[in-house]
Amino acid sequence: MRNGARHLRGTGAIEPRFAPGRLIVHRNVRRGRIGWVRPATVVSDDERGLLLWIGRGTAVANEVADDGRGMRSMPFAEWLARSYRLVTGVWAGPPLLMFLPAGADHSVWWFRDGVTDRFTHWYVNLEEHALRWDDGALAGVDMVDQDLDILVQPDLGWCWKDEEEFVERLAYPEGYWVPDEAAVRAEGLRVVATIESGGFPFDGTWCDFVPDPAWTIPATLPPGWDRPPVR
Repeated sequence: MRNGARHLRGTGAIEPRFAPGRLIVHRNVRRGRIGWVRPATVVSDDERGLLLWIGRGTAVANEVADDGRGMRSMPFAEWLARSYRLVTGVWAGPPLLMFLPAGADHSVWWFRDGVTDRFTHWYVNLEEHALRWDDGALAGVDMVDQDLDILVQPDLGWCWKDEEEFVERLAYPEGYWVPDEAAVRAEGLRVVATIESGGFPFDGTWCDFVPDPAWTIPATLPPGWDRPPVR
């Protein structure tokens, strides 16, 4: 296999591998629509997976309803009945390290304190694993956020997050993008087993990560950020 690529499991196809320091876009896709976009810098990309960095103030885009409200600001039934548009903004949260394990249906995020910039906790985002694309000038990963999450404290204590939203949306299978509740929960429990055993990446790996000072924070979204999703 050539450097810079690897085989997609079970397909025989080759997916691109991204060079450290490259800016890509991390996108959530909902039934073929872009739900949100976050430019991210590649920290590393190897057989373990893809590690990304999102700095405070990064330009982002989020889907909102026709009246400007986000999906979490209304009952899901109302959201499904509305039309949508993408609006641009900035990443207002703390700097974020994000790991997409190769082939896994989840990602792990390292949250940092907004004042001291030190690690505070992990966040496990259950998601349909990311598909990669590379148009040359711009590349990215498209995943499907499955809404149910896990909060993990430094002492490895954990709890489910957003379970009420997950259950609410499952009641609308014609509009929801999660077809298999059991598969999402099973993936979560597999991650929980790793959390409770203190296995990678919940073993302290990257908790002291420091971004390269040469990396810049993108003030605008790169051209092509809204190209059609690969999902």
